Amino acid sequence: MKPFVSSTADYHRHHLNSLGWELTVCAMTEDPEGPCRRALGEDLSYGAHLSRLLARHLDWMRVSRMLEIGGGYGFVMRDLLAAHPRVRATMLDISPHLLSRQRETVGAERAEFIEGDFFEFDKERLASYDLAILNEIIGDFPALCDIDAEALEGACEVAEVQTARRLFRHYGLELPEGPFVFNLGAALAVEKLCAAGVPAIFVSEHSCEAIAPPELAPFLAMDPPGFPERIGLKGHDEYTIKFSHLESVARALGYRSARGPYADFLHVRWTDEVRFILASRSARDEHEAVRQFIEDLYRYEYLILVKKG
Repeated sequence: MKPFVSSTADYHRHHLNSLGWELTVCAMTEDPEGPCRRALGEDLSYGAHLSRLLARHLDWMRVSRMLEIGGGYGFVMRDLLAAHPRVRATMLDISPHLLSRQRETVGAERAEFIEGDFFEFDKERLASYDLAILNEIIGDFPALCDIDAEALEGACEVAEVQTARRLFRHYGLELPEGPFVFNLGAALAVEKLCAAGVPAIFVSEHSCEAIAPPELAPFLAMDPPGFPERIGLKGHDEYTIKFSHLESVARALGYRSARGPYADFLHVRWTDEVRFILASRSARDEHEAVRQFIEDLYRYEYLILVKKG
């Protein structure tokens, strides 16, 4: 079994024409009349909740320029700019289709829109931003699959394996037994942002380390494997994220971190109906949507990195 790289770049550049089959937590809260939004304690969109979460860890008055990498349909940036209209924004996306949708959602005059690969983005320009947002996107970044300790410790000449070897050694990353998947692109992205000295960074994604709180464990189908798993989607594969690896990279580069499940800032209103939906396993479409939403609030994690000093 040889290591190989799973990349979504070609799919996003040339084939993506909808996110309809990728139901993100952000999209679940977009409809004010939708069942997921009604299950929250406060009637706010995802981006509005995110703005409040970030305010706990950074001073918005010190943010003059922010960059969102892989902005989906633009919902997050639209809401952040609504809350902080003086901030200048840049949207960077590899997908021409999504960049077009972002212009429609955010407004062509509200932000700069750049079509391009984050890993090719100018390092000096990256250093000019005060806040970088990577919301539900790093699972799309390249993953190194079927890697093992023997390959990392040997003399494999595959460039991505050599890069992974450097990251594991330099940052002291946890190494499991047997073949595993390594979030190579996610680790490199955090390294690039921290090396550029971006003062604050927000990362979120489906986690392979998420654990349900004890009181909800009987109702949520969660059994975290501890290392990334494949998520098969239309035309491409994504991988869940090992956030402890990203924390190790950021910590070594002088950042403090705050990490937790989405449920930390998207608070469920625990009504009798919501409790019934979780306990009954009702197959009604609306009930299934709410159950999936609540489960995702614990499956998805966020990581906020703030530069020390």
